[in-house]
Amino acid sequence: MSNARPNYSATAHDWLEGARPHTWANAFAPVLAGTAAAAASTTGGAHLGRAFLALIVSWALIIGVNYANDYSDGVRGTDEDRTGPQRLTGGGLAAPKDVKRAAFISFGVAAVAGIILSLAAGAWWFILLGALCIAGAWFYTGGPKPYGYMGLGEVAVFIFFGLIAVLGTQYTQSHEVTWLGLWLAIGIGAMSAAVNLANNIRDIPSDAQTGKTTLAVRLGDAHSRQLFTALLVAPFILTIFAAFTAWPALFALVYAPFAVGAVRIVNRGAQGKELIPVLARTGRAMLIWAVVMLAALTFFDQLYWVA
Repeated sequence: MSNARPNYSATAHDWLEGARPHTWANAFAPVLAGTAAAAASTTGGAHLGRAFLALIVSWALIIGVNYANDYSDGVRGTDEDRTGPQRLTGGGLAAPKDVKRAAFISFGVAAVAGIILSLAAGAWWFILLGALCIAGAWFYTGGPKPYGYMGLGEVAVFIFFGLIAVLGTQYTQSHEVTWLGLWLAIGIGAMSAAVNLANNIRDIPSDAQTGKTTLAVRLGDAHSRQLFTALLVAPFILTIFAAFTAWPALFALVYAPFAVGAVRIVNRGAQGKELIPVLARTGRAMLIWAVVMLAALTFFDQLYWVA
């Protein structure tokens, strides 16, 4: 029996791919949307420094959860037959312990930035919220009973990268949570969950075979595609709600063509690798919605103070 160590061959590019850049819109968009809500606030307004800290927290968290998923799925063997990009652990490119270390380094960066942000905002209790987010990131696929294997992945994404990320960003800048912030949080949460759902629709066959019971596996192919459509339509309605508070929010409807493009691919029955572009299209729609909302509500804020 050979005791030779495996010849791991992960390159810098492989590690970058392991961080899954196509999901980073899920980290950037909530901070932009939360800053937009803060900009439209009458109590505090946007704060560039705290927005930057929030961005570091969100970005580090999503990189951490991606490495954590890579590690946990890899050691469980649920990544052995997949249609997406090759994984570091499951693909034998990197030692599992190194992937796990990368995840916890990322979580550490998020923790440090989060503590600084909490103290700068005068909200020490945000440290506890940050700890909850890190625990949620790890136990998504980690631990003895990962909730991502129980069909709760999209719910968690909606909460952590939607409600908490957007409203937390708004609060740390303006010290309030508003109805406008809530509409934006729900919109970002819906699109962020849609990114996760598209990924899981693609992997229904392999996930069902390995016992990974995602929401897509629970709902089935047809119902999952219907839910995906509803999640991308939701921001259209929420933009109208936001416009009652700040009419320039209507400019964010420019996200629609990008969302429609993703919905068309999903609803024409695309399978396997054909669904990979949907992740990028959905992320792009979310990012555009958030960027335009920030620009529009910053403009609204200027109008408010001039008036």
